[in-house]
Amino acid sequence: MNSDICIQRNVNLADKNWFGTGGKAEFFAEPVTVEQMIFCLQWARDNNQTITCIGLGANILIADTGISGLVIRPAFRLITAVDDNNTDVLVSVGSGYSMHNLIDWCFENNIIGLHEFSGIPSSVGGAIYINLHFFQFLIEQFVVSAIIIDKDGTILTVDRTWFLFKYNYSRLHEKEYYLVEVTFRLLKVDSKTVAYHKGRADEIKRYRAHRYPTKNTCGSFFRNFLPDEVSLEINGKKAIWAAYYLDQVGVKGAVKYGGAIVSFQHANMIVADPVLNPTSADIIACARECQKRVFDEYCLILVPECEFFGFSDYPLLLKS
Repeated sequence: MNSDICIQRNVNLADKNWFGTGGKAEFFAEPVTVEQMIFCLQWARDNNQTITCIGLGANILIADTGISGLVIRPAFRLITAVDDNNTDVLVSVGSGYSMHNLIDWCFENNIIGLHEFSGIPSSVGGAIYINLHFFQFLIEQFVVSAIIIDKDGTILTVDRTWFLFKYNYSRLHEKEYYLVEVTFRLLKVDSKTVAYHKGRADEIKRYRAHRYPTKNTCGSFFRNFLPDEVSLEINGKKAIWAAYYLDQVGVKGAVKYGGAIVSFQHANMIVADPVLNPTSADIIACARECQKRVFDEYCLILVPECEFFGFSDYPLLLKS
């Protein structure tokens, strides 16, 4: 087995997540091959270390005290494409590839489909982990199969149904498996069609830049409610949108702690201002205030979409 990988100690994590906050990893590794990943898993078992797996860090908050144990950021970045029929193409890509680079690679090879997720910061692994979504599109709609490694180092090939995809969820949340590679079914098109969809992708990115903050945030901090969690209806539809309730209680641009503030652009996004030396504790304070205001007004507890790492106790209000 090729175990030529450096497991580093006391590695800063603030530059490895979009908030730009958080402490250090006790141990850290970026495996680029399956063999290196298996070695990391074995090393953690042999040394009785917990494992935390991260991607681009666009949807996480790391405790100011850092993360104990081994933090792994997979760097699998191989990509291949095989024509499946006259129009379909199967694109297999490593979990460490960024969605941005994957979409560009697809355009360069006259392939479309994933451009609906343009402008969303994510690795391929992170996209599968959270079942990346934008309007009516879910990443699961494009998945055919995947290669995963379980916590014991066994390599498995699975199909889409294995992931048990739901809104904001895949089976990877069990933290028993790690994604190596995923295969998407996409469309092979001519250059004229690619040009049209590149224009659409640019419009999506412009829309996102106009409506949402694009730096030092995890995007939507809280998930939308499920229909059975709310009773309020608007125009005959359940009001499931977290941002709606946050707008109603006036948090946008108004809730601020230390170097963190609820965005002026979007009520469900918290921004860390690097000029003000923000901490993860500042972000938590903003999030708790948002939860408190919505609960006081609507008796609803907002549930985070952002995932927390390194906290000894759950830092937000809990549903009763």
